[in-house]
Amino acid sequence: MPDQNASLSAAGVVCEFDPFHQGHRWLLEQLRAACPEKGIVCVMSGGFTQRGTAAALDRSARAEMALRGGADLVLELPLLWAASSAEPFARGGIQCLLDTGVVDTVAFGSEDGDLSRLATAAQALDSAALQPLLRAGLEEGLSYPAARQRALEGLVGPDGRCLETPNNSLGVEYLRALRHWGQEDVTVLTLPRQGAGHDSRQEQAWPSGSLLRRWMCDGEWERLETALPPSSWAITVREREAGRCPARLEACERGVLARLRSMTEEELSALPDCAPGLEQRLARAAGEATTLAQLYDRAKTRRYPEARIRRMALWAFLGLTADRRPERAPYLRVLGFNRRGQALLREMKERAKLPVVLRSGQIRQLSQDAQIVFQAECRGEDLRQLCLPRPGLGGQEWLRRPVCLTSPDSDGWD
Repeated sequence: MPDQNASLSAAGVVCEFDPFHQGHRWLLEQLRAACPEKGIVCVMSGGFTQRGTAAALDRSARAEMALRGGADLVLELPLLWAASSAEPFARGGIQCLLDTGVVDTVAFGSEDGDLSRLATAAQALDSAALQPLLRAGLEEGLSYPAARQRALEGLVGPDGRCLETPNNSLGVEYLRALRHWGQEDVTVLTLPRQGAGHDSRQEQAWPSGSLLRRWMCDGEWERLETALPPSSWAITVREREAGRCPARLEACERGVLARLRSMTEEELSALPDCAPGLEQRLARAAGEATTLAQLYDRAKTRRYPEARIRRMALWAFLGLTADRRPERAPYLRVLGFNRRGQALLREMKERAKLPVVLRSGQIRQLSQDAQIVFQAECRGEDLRQLCLPRPGLGGQEWLRRPVCLTSPDSDGWD
């Protein structure tokens, strides 16, 4: 085992880990093999995720899964970035990694495993030549992702097809985020995704997170047990027995619909990614729907895919608006660490570009932006507690403490 005090730099991953599965474990194992002298820092979503719904498992449980599966330090990607479309999600995650002051390598999984192809796409997406092609596709009624992909293929040819798959597409956004933050010299590693594809319902040896969450919601625990790493399964059992999983936004669907029905079109237009006219469509769908599934089905179109509608409905439910999101995350909140992560935290005391938060009370002493971001976090968790099989009390986010695995037999280093 390497000397933990010597780990002065780290490789970083942006993630959701809902739940932490075999493909995630493989990614961290490969990253450890590629960077044996570095720690592994994960910036992870909290109570809600990019797909526009509640995380099935609590953030502390998922942080523990990650630590037992190969991570050293888990930081939180605040809600205002975690439950956003790919560009702000990636910018927020990459910014948090860079602002640790210790991350000098960024890693992500991709369907291609071909960094040069993704880099070509990222550069083209930031070029002025893309915009007229993109506008032409949107004017034809294509969804933004479809119009963007067609425009990209018009610039770079077949390499533009890399956006057809979700992990490639998100990897391109990570590369764009590095350019946005002026950090193109950071080392980047991409590893080919293993197991079933994102959102796949195929029952492969390593099922997708979507299928694992479906098994949770359907109570197919025997299937889940065989598909998760043993430590992830043990934590899932603990959370299930405590009534803390799976969280489902559908448990609050009447509340979501009530909120949408009570909003004015002006309020709806302040939601993220609300194009002109979409607020009217969402208002009409909310008036007609009696379930979330009906809402999504009525509001989505070829141009406005379901994921976009889900995120808008979620932000409405949580009482959030796009103008409340600052340009940068204002702090680095620690969700968990092991011994090597503890050494990284000591380094971050000197090198981090943002305040490092171990206890929620520290945020009271921080900037106004920090108050805004954490208030959203608290409101989100208060409402997420109502999405649990055994609904919990409000105010839980003020009581959260990092998962600490610092004893020699608890690090999960195999």
